[in-house]
Amino acid sequence: MAHSDLAIHFFLQLAVILTACRVVGLLARRVGQPQVVGEMIAGVLLGPSLFGVLMPDWQERLFPDGVEMSILFVASQVGLVLYMFLIGLEFDTRLIRHRISSALSVSFAGICAPMVLGCLAALVLIRQGDTFFPDGIASWQAMFFMGSAVCITAFPMLARIIYERRMTGTPVGTIALAAAATDDAVSWCLLAVVLASIKQDISIAVLAIAGGIVYGLVVLTFGRRQLARLGSRAEREGNVGPAMLAVVLTLLMLAAWITDLIGIYAIFGAFVLGVAMPRGLFAQRVRTALEPLTTNLLLPLFFVFSGLNTQIGLVNTTALWGVTALVLLISILGKGGACWLAARLNGEPQREALALGSLMNARGLMELILLNIGLQAGLITPTLFTIMVIMAIVTTLMASPLFQLFYGRHQRNPGESSVPVAPAGPSPEKSAAAVRG
Repeated sequence: MAHSDLAIHFFLQLAVILTACRVVGLLARRVGQPQVVGEMIAGVLLGPSLFGVLMPDWQERLFPDGVEMSILFVASQVGLVLYMFLIGLEFDTRLIRHRISSALSVSFAGICAPMVLGCLAALVLIRQGDTFFPDGIASWQAMFFMGSAVCITAFPMLARIIYERRMTGTPVGTIALAAAATDDAVSWCLLAVVLASIKQDISIAVLAIAGGIVYGLVVLTFGRRQLARLGSRAEREGNVGPAMLAVVLTLLMLAAWITDLIGIYAIFGAFVLGVAMPRGLFAQRVRTALEPLTTNLLLPLFFVFSGLNTQIGLVNTTALWGVTALVLLISILGKGGACWLAARLNGEPQREALALGSLMNARGLMELILLNIGLQAGLITPTLFTIMVIMAIVTTLMASPLFQLFYGRHQRNPGESSVPVAPAGPSPEKSAAAVRG
């Protein structure tokens, strides 16, 4: 296909994707779900699960295998990187000090309990032939992957729910973001070990874990001091001009490239760089410049790309639906239940503990990223991929209404918490308005 034809086809894909995501997203918001949850569902609907069933020829023409899908994949990765950078830009590390004990306890519980349950489930599933794991996958590889897939948290989606609920900067929001970031980092390290074993090269895992630690330390110490100059210049000039924005985007692409190269995935490089960026006017103007394009144009592409790999029709027997129910049960109890219990044991009020458990139980975007990597690497079959996607959608759908039930409806004012904290950074109201798109 000629370059001009590829461009024409890509523009058509964009038009269909954006229309579907906006329509389903608006419907989701009408029933109390965040826009991003609707976009996640829209991605599945555009794939073989619905569009491919109703109009298989049209679905194949619109999303054919080959170069067209490679372009969609690359564009979706750019959206993920920009989105995680914006989340890091909102993440206020100063607030963690007030809740460090709770954040660590919730994070530890959110890793250990679902990891154990996920490993046990993998031991059962791998004995079912090649239905869930391809031939050649060792039991410990299946256990590590399943454990990491169950204990991962929808960090970007959790952040967006917190923003839309105007919980930025509150103890509940800060604990949830800190614990989710830690859980996801551990999950990606486990995945790096599994991928290294498949390629029979332990240096892959060593490079990913050690390189990730070095990258984080360098960016959050030396890098933060150097980046502070951008904040000072923005304050002097009263604006973030095109030249300064170009520098930020260049650094972002380099950060994504470095962390992708060492094996911990580009989005973590983007998030850490966002955390290291100056706050105040600089962060506000950068967010205003990048957020609308990222959330409204680029991010929906990833949901559709994942949806194209999801085939609900593969789960077509009572036994497979039983496995799906089992995966859902261990995911909810292992993640949401364990995080709630850890928060309560650490002295958090019941309402806030339940809210944390509800938020941490969501899988969403990060689960889809991990599952796509596992599918492409040959770690799991399309059947298990679909089962895990169903789990990700259900747990994410649960998060917002449960959070509203346990916590949101008790708030006297948007963004108000039962535990007072010192204000820091830009106002939650401005952030929520920007993300709401």
